[in-house]
Amino acid sequence: MSRTIRIAIALAPVALLVGLLSAAPASADSPSDRYEKQAFAATNQQRDRHDRRDLRSQRCVEGFAERWARHMARTEDMVHQSLGPIMRRCHLTMAGENIAYGFASGRSVVNQGWMHSEGHRENILRPQYRLMGMGARRDDDGRWWISQVFGRR
Repeated sequence: MSRTIRIAIALAPVALLVGLLSAAPASADSPSDRYEKQAFAATNQQRDRHDRRDLRSQRCVEGFAERWARHMARTEDMVHQSLGPIMRRCHLTMAGENIAYGFASGRSVVNQGWMHSEGHRENILRPQYRLMGMGARRDDDGRWWISQVFGRR
């Protein structure tokens, strides 16, 4: 049986300002946390390969990514969230989002999914981004739903 894998992208660039960065994500043991950590690390590995600064975790964008992954898994509907509320609540001047479902690991969603899609790759490698939040949740069938939110203050 063939497995369907889909990915999507959203961008909301605005004026750029230098912002404060927070520390990397804390260690956790749940499957969702492991998936998110893999995707976070794979994203920064791709940025390193292309001479970009590593992204830092930030609670506000992480919260939006996690809530949206949970929403997509619950509704089984891959649709972008509005970036306006993220920008306002997280005090960002620039935001973007990659979403996907059906990838077995955090590494695979980045390396086999998003990096092979022009728009997603552009989000991952965009030099202006400094912050990232990852969200990953399984639906009732065990399929992963992923939201990756980028930002800059």
